[in-house]
Amino acid sequence: MAKLKLIVIGNGMAGIKCIEEIISIAPDLYNITVFGSEPYPNYNRIMLSKVLQGNSALDDIIINSWEWYKEKGILLYAGTLVSRIDTLNKYVETSEGSRVEYDRLILATGSTAYIPNLPGVNKEGITGFRTIEDCLRMIEVAKSYKRAAVIGGGLLGLEAAKGLLNLGMDVHVVHNASFIMNRQLDQMAAGLLRKELESQGMRFLLEKRTEKILGRRRAKGLLFDDGTQLEVDFIVFAVGIRPRVELAKGSGIHTNHAFVVDDYMQTNIQDVYAVGECAEHEGIVYGLVAPLYEQGKVLARKLCGVNSEPYRGSVPSAQLKVSGIEVFSAGKVYDAAQETALQIYDGVTGAYKKVTMSNGKITGAILYGDNSEAGHLLNLIKKQSPVSELKQEKELNSNYDAAIPLKPADTVCSCNNVCKSVIVEAVLNQGLETVDQVRSETKASQSCGGCRPLVEAVIRQALQSPDLVSEAEEPICGCTLIGHQQLINEIISESALEVENVISRLNWNNEKGCHVCRSSIFYYLNVHGKYKYDINQSQLLEENKQFRSFNIHTSYDVSIKPNEKVIAVQWLEKELNQALDFLMLPSCVTFAISSGTLYPAGIWVNSFGVTATPAGWEIYIGGHGELPLRQGSPLSIESTVEEALEMLICTVQWYRLSAYYGEQVWEWVERMNIINIREKLFCPESREKLLLKLKEQQTGFILS
Repeated sequence: MAKLKLIVIGNGMAGIKCIEEIISIAPDLYNITVFGSEPYPNYNRIMLSKVLQGNSALDDIIINSWEWYKEKGILLYAGTLVSRIDTLNKYVETSEGSRVEYDRLILATGSTAYIPNLPGVNKEGITGFRTIEDCLRMIEVAKSYKRAAVIGGGLLGLEAAKGLLNLGMDVHVVHNASFIMNRQLDQMAAGLLRKELESQGMRFLLEKRTEKILGRRRAKGLLFDDGTQLEVDFIVFAVGIRPRVELAKGSGIHTNHAFVVDDYMQTNIQDVYAVGECAEHEGIVYGLVAPLYEQGKVLARKLCGVNSEPYRGSVPSAQLKVSGIEVFSAGKVYDAAQETALQIYDGVTGAYKKVTMSNGKITGAILYGDNSEAGHLLNLIKKQSPVSELKQEKELNSNYDAAIPLKPADTVCSCNNVCKSVIVEAVLNQGLETVDQVRSETKASQSCGGCRPLVEAVIRQALQSPDLVSEAEEPICGCTLIGHQQLINEIISESALEVENVISRLNWNNEKGCHVCRSSIFYYLNVHGKYKYDINQSQLLEENKQFRSFNIHTSYDVSIKPNEKVIAVQWLEKELNQALDFLMLPSCVTFAISSGTLYPAGIWVNSFGVTATPAGWEIYIGGHGELPLRQGSPLSIESTVEEALEMLICTVQWYRLSAYYGEQVWEWVERMNIINIREKLFCPESREKLLLKLKEQQTGFILS
């Protein structure tokens, strides 16, 4: 089947994130062409402030190199502008006059820095702060000029001002409100932040409105509406963004502030979608990375024909990226309708915390001086948790361990949607010890870097106190007070143990144990530990049949001559039987394989469901046909039956490694979260490691 033609206009973070998701779900579905207005590969725009401040090099913020596009078969036109879209004949036209046809079109044009139309605004010495070119221009200007003004006291304005300050410039921040970051902070937190920045050399002019740019050919100063002036050599505007929607002209694509999209990121035109800072969903345009990534994932599944939850909006959160200063804000903190649920200030450490609420539900949070609770509070806001879940501290605890209150499914990295359990699994089962290692494996802290302290806390907790990693566990049985996760952690830390050794060392109440706990120990010893046997393999396998319980059901038309899909179903059944034979499983696993929608096999109510479709092979996991009824969640769509087999085997292997003994697949999916499961399995490196581990355990037992 010929590949569909997909064009992405925009080479920024949102558009390329969507492409990454598409490639991971259905790598052979599209021929992808990307048009980028900048002459660079995809880079992390929100880390430009780190480059300006001297904490990162330009190479450090490249997300996908030139080689990545070649490896993925993506045709990239860098430094090329698209001038027109013909939605009737389905092609785009570049400024050079080239035409490229599409079947599906993604608008990821992003935004530009908003520069108000002030008298003199076109003079030399004026810039926004949105691109690599803007960053390089500011670095170059600082070599010759020393007086700068940043207009805008919000998040981006303060980061730009700090960068110019680090470059040796005398910097004034001009802000039209009575306190800085007034969209994210209250007056208390803003006052603390202003005092700290002033101690570093930054100066502020508040409640000032610029009326005119002074100077002849080059900007020489600012004239304010109160008649006062400020002499400067360089001016940076950081007062907001303007979505790039020029391409809507003549195309029929509906715009308001940006391209208007529905819950699946589609515009009013069939096969035309928008994502990122150029997309407007329910009247809101998001300028933060986490919502853009969430949109990209929803759109990718839509374009791959995979059922998924619609996009319902995002909880905004932000962290100031200025070295040595910790500021966090999330949710509704400046809305007059919000009430204060908790407000604490520690005058000794300078730490400040405020939590807001509405109708008894947590709606927002501000942290200054200590961001260790940021991830925990963000999870409470997203879940609209009742105020009763707040810890009613009378004072901030400087030794607070941020990882402790997080549950396994709680999000640690909002940008890439990485939860605590994924990080813990990587640390305990793969021997990772550093943030860089965890970032490479899970993508946690890869984007804005604001969650790095929380990632460090989770790693530290997993390494130092693995028994505290999971939420308070129910004991495995009445023979012990130990839960499944603690038992796994204990077994991983030891080697060459037997069931009796574990029972003795962990002080079982019943020195012989029972069928439940002995089976659990035996299973974990084989999957996570190194168990030595003195009995022969056939006897061992016969005694432990309960660990290898699985069933495969297929459905296809047996009355006709076997066609390609029927042969593929038969082959998949045979290969799965061989792969799972003698493989230890946490619980009974069922597979349903169908050659098409006309031949139902119960793919939505089995542990694993696979069905042939025109686009390839759809895979579902976590179905349950008995009480409690559960419908399987879409995992991926694979182009070939061979790829479907690999994805199934990798999923089963991760289920074996991360599930508790006796935990059914649907329970595992609910505990681990389907999004986190996808993130793990869509990563080629992760699948390779899972397959390698599987080969080591292929018989289900490590025999000596």
